Amino acid sequence: MRIVLSALLIWLVPGCILLTSEMFAQFTPPTPAQRLAALGPMSGLPESLRLALQPGNDFQPLPAPGPNDWLANFAETGQTFEQFARSRPNRPDKRRKKLYLQPLGNFSGSDAPAPDQLREFMASFFMLEVDVLPTLSLAQTHLTSRRNRLTGQVQLLTGDILNLLQTRLPEDGFALLGVTMTDLYPNSNWNFVFGQASPRERVGVYSFARYDPRFYGQEAAADSRKLVLRRSCKVLAHETGHLFGIEHCVWYRCVMNGSNHLDEADARPLHLCPVDLRKLQWSIGFDVVERYRRLRDSYRQAGFEDEAQWLDQRLRHLAPRD
Repeated sequence: MRIVLSALLIWLVPGCILLTSEMFAQFTPPTPAQRLAALGPMSGLPESLRLALQPGNDFQPLPAPGPNDWLANFAETGQTFEQFARSRPNRPDKRRKKLYLQPLGNFSGSDAPAPDQLREFMASFFMLEVDVLPTLSLAQTHLTSRRNRLTGQVQLLTGDILNLLQTRLPEDGFALLGVTMTDLYPNSNWNFVFGQASPRERVGVYSFARYDPRFYGQEAAADSRKLVLRRSCKVLAHETGHLFGIEHCVWYRCVMNGSNHLDEADARPLHLCPVDLRKLQWSIGFDVVERYRRLRDSYRQAGFEDEAQWLDQRLRHLAPRD
């Protein structure tokens, strides 16, 4: 079983980055010609899709990273559309065509995102049917746990959760995503992780606990609930993208960019760049205009007005009468 740790998971303690053999890799932002080549040939594509893949001024190229940013510490050359297609990634089919969310433990109180809000976002982002399964009580799951020595918070062992999720993946499920407000750890050597996934088995688990400012002893702000929801939507989009075989993006600012710290994650947009949009559309086959309209309505309902306005701008490019 191949395991993927989230791009947000390399902290051992807050502010301390895990050293690796790829540390201090030099990243040079791609040129416009390289970004265009990453899209692959577009002859024969529907006109609306070809328009959607034209970046115009709506997508920002990645700048050179700061010393603590992801691409300053991990060598990544980027995944082109053609490389993605040749990798034979997981794709929904007539049998496995739905996404499932599995809440683990209590989601009431604090600023936990409502599972129905997550379902609405996921359905709009991936243009697939999404179901929320009944919440699993942590007291009845017999998962390995410990109390973190730095925070004093209870943590769950991710491997146990992944094994449990494999047994609960419905027959029509493309993927099953466990979500929890309890902190996670992958083994005794790690302080914590935000999540972990097994693309081959099409399961993953993600904790939103550390997206809540109160986890760090900070007072809740007026917009804390919206902040936690936005962060949670970002990690679900990013990690589910990995289950589709989409690797970290180096072409533009994109929800699939790797992140080495929370500020870098917060700076990512909630949309896909043209290269990764093409990958997802190739996998699922949605209509890009319909997807943008649904996402815009979902963002506006959630209070993500900046993303809704960005989609209004893209839709004027794709469908001037919208």
